[in-house]
Amino acid sequence: MSYDHTITTERLYMEPFTNAHADGLFAMNSDPDVMRYLGPPQTRADVLDSITRVQDRWATNGYGWWSIFLKDSDTLIGSACVQNLAHIKSAPLEIGWRLMTAYHGKGYATEAGQAAMDFGFDRVGADYICAVANPDNIASQNVMKRLGMRYVGVQTHYDEPCAYFEIHKPA
Repeated sequence: MSYDHTITTERLYMEPFTNAHADGLFAMNSDPDVMRYLGPPQTRADVLDSITRVQDRWATNGYGWWSIFLKDSDTLIGSACVQNLAHIKSAPLEIGWRLMTAYHGKGYATEAGQAAMDFGFDRVGADYICAVANPDNIASQNVMKRLGMRYVGVQTHYDEPCAYFEIHKPA
């Protein structure tokens, strides 16, 4: 059974990672500014490995990472996800995002984050979703606040201290 997991928003469309996205994902994930709070910049091999892992998660779980594109130009500007926190199957669903630096500050992260959250609640059926960020990543935490998420505190996930935010499905 397969589903179309492409999401369309007002200005964006998001589709699950494919090998056709490799160049755009590599351009983003090899940028030290993008990866500042996320880990070391990725090599092309890292990106190709991550595409394979993400495709496996979509096939197994029915959720994972999307590439984010501008509707009007078909330009890959970032990625967003619904995944189990820290890749632990029993952990709550987490939403996340990253954007190429040229697209920061334009509301795209909030738009993609809302789409990911809606997918988690409406398509996956979650009642609770979280998001985490490096405690110094104020911009990402501000997106979480704009999404209506509540700050819980600093917790350890991905073997790192993380600012932890949560939201329960609206009644």
